[in-house]
Amino acid sequence: MSAPPIPSRTRAAFTLVEVMVTLMIISGIMVAVTQILHATRVSRDTIYNIQEPRLAGPAIMDLIERDLRGILTYNRPAEFHLRVRDRVLLGHTADSLDFVTSTDSLNQELVRDEFRRADVNEVSYCCRVNPEEDDFLEIYRREGFGFDQEPFDEGQYGFLHDRIRQFDVQVFEEDGVDAEPLEEWGTDLDEEQRGLPAWIRITLELELAPRIKTERLKIVPADKRVVTFQRIFRFPEIQRGAQAVQPVPLIPVITSPSDPEGGTAPTEGDR
Repeated sequence: MSAPPIPSRTRAAFTLVEVMVTLMIISGIMVAVTQILHATRVSRDTIYNIQEPRLAGPAIMDLIERDLRGILTYNRPAEFHLRVRDRVLLGHTADSLDFVTSTDSLNQELVRDEFRRADVNEVSYCCRVNPEEDDFLEIYRREGFGFDQEPFDEGQYGFLHDRIRQFDVQVFEEDGVDAEPLEEWGTDLDEEQRGLPAWIRITLELELAPRIKTERLKIVPADKRVVTFQRIFRFPEIQRGAQAVQPVPLIPVITSPSDPEGGTAPTEGDR
């Protein structure tokens, strides 16, 4: 009786063709995933670039209007009610706006070992050249805790935005479509242009900023990267009329009562 045949041992392996095909498939998948991730990141950055200035512009305008609605003129000289200065920095309109407002302060000060907010504050909006890109301006909000005899100086500066094309404030002394805008108000140039004007027009121009400095926006054309916001603020007529009559607090003087028949009341010596 013969012995059964011994099965031959064969080693399982991949051929070179199979390995190359597998690598090509994996490479194709990686390229597709990379393209999807890149397209997603570009879409995310583009949405951010478009939304950021469109949200920042109205937020800055709302902050300015909030402060202007609380402008304080009671018992204050007319030259300290509102000041608008015409400024140009490297070809960009960079006006400034100064006044005192009765809105609560955004910053806190340490007063008697306790952080507090002031009910009345000195507020300014001003610009400076962007130190990294001189094609743009930076806009700041100055806030002084309380107010003193120099309401347009000192205070803490809060950063608002760094890609400003222009910040233009035009003042109108009277109503009507034919009213001519004034570039300055409340300065030493004209003593009549003090107090509160009829209304002002504020123009803020921003430019879309790439999320990454080295990138260029290919989806948004160059002529659509600049967004302009404009806000008109009218001062109430009753507030402007109150400027002419400034109440002065006095201690009342009590006189002796008079007699109903026209005589005077008896004094202590007559009794």
